[in-house]
Amino acid sequence: MSALGGIGGKLYRGEVSVEFVGRQRLWYTISGVILAVSIIALAVFGLNFSVDFKGGSVFQFPAGTATISQVRTVVSGAGGGGDAIVQHVDNVQKGTASWTVQTHQLTPAQRNAVESAIGRTFHLTPDQISVQYVGASWGSQISRKAMQALIAFLVVIVIYLSIAFEWKMAAAALIALVHDIVITVGVYALLGFQVSPASVIGLLTILGYSLYDTVVVFDKVRENTAGLLGSGRATYSQAANQALNQTLVRSINTSIIALLPVAAILFIGAGLLGAGELKDLALVLFVGMLSGTYSSICIATPVLADLKEREPQYKALAKRVSQRAASGRAAKREAARAGARNGTAAGVVSGSDPDDEAGPDDGAGLAGPAGDEVAGDEAAGAAAAGEPVPAGRTSSRGATPGGQRQGPRQQPRRTSAARRRPSGKKKRR
Repeated sequence: MSALGGIGGKLYRGEVSVEFVGRQRLWYTISGVILAVSIIALAVFGLNFSVDFKGGSVFQFPAGTATISQVRTVVSGAGGGGDAIVQHVDNVQKGTASWTVQTHQLTPAQRNAVESAIGRTFHLTPDQISVQYVGASWGSQISRKAMQALIAFLVVIVIYLSIAFEWKMAAAALIALVHDIVITVGVYALLGFQVSPASVIGLLTILGYSLYDTVVVFDKVRENTAGLLGSGRATYSQAANQALNQTLVRSINTSIIALLPVAAILFIGAGLLGAGELKDLALVLFVGMLSGTYSSICIATPVLADLKEREPQYKALAKRVSQRAASGRAAKREAARAGARNGTAAGVVSGSDPDDEAGPDDGAGLAGPAGDEVAGDEAAGAAAAGEPVPAGRTSSRGATPGGQRQGPRQQPRRTSAARRRPSGKKKRR
């Protein structure tokens, strides 16, 4: 957890950034594929509505040693129809198992025939068989009320977001909500999950959860983009992406904390305890929360950035930021070239011939035999070229070009008369 907190701090301060808004094409492609699969599954398979929506009869009785094929054969043979839905329900807490058979609408005579056939075939008394009947009018009423609740929810959300933020944020949030609805419904159609009133309740719940997470991100986007046109420090997409990174860890933590109890209900409550209503509720919550977390991060904010970047003022802002970035890159390249030139010049100076840099008095600056040898080499070279030997220079062996050895050159002594005679004047005789 401390490592996650450290990552969250770096994301909030901008030290680490994940590019979400800049990769909107990737997210749109992924969502487009998922939406296409969901729509195709919905068109091909349709939704498996429970008896509460389409009406019908429900028979429930102890499982015993009967198999699913035997139950289906008995029900269809008694007039229950070949489209009956047969489910085996285990109640781990009570240690019992039962069969649940859903049929289409049956007449009272057909219901009595099916009940009698079940009792006669599996040796059950009438008290052991539970029969429920749901009329078509009640099921259609439930469907109509569910649709009305969904539409009212979406309208209220759009109005609230338009007042609290702006209409483009409301449009982006609505697109994310529709995205979540289509994906959740598509999963139900693709996997054949049964749609019950509990599923509708769960669907409305996940829409509120997804919207809550989106509103938190949008609030941070509004904070980061305040005064953005005047400062010109970043584009709208860059500021929105920073806001998304600053709330990323919070979104992940919220999703994990919310999914843990839902997963417990789905896999423990429904899987082990055999609770049908809990299973319907937990299933839609689990699928919807995953989709809502994804849409609030990868769909809502990128859509908002796309809508805002179409405005003329933000187009001009993006152009200014791009020009500033280009000039900054040019300055960096020029500085890099200048540094490379300075480094090359320094390398030439350090790698040049010492004799060319030090001048004619190199040997004089060296102490000991090394200095004598350098000076002697210069003197020998000058003599070989026919040039006068510089004063104080001897050959490498301390010899003149004639081969005679000499010591250090001495200045001629001046006589006392020469010292008394002024310089530049001849003595009169």
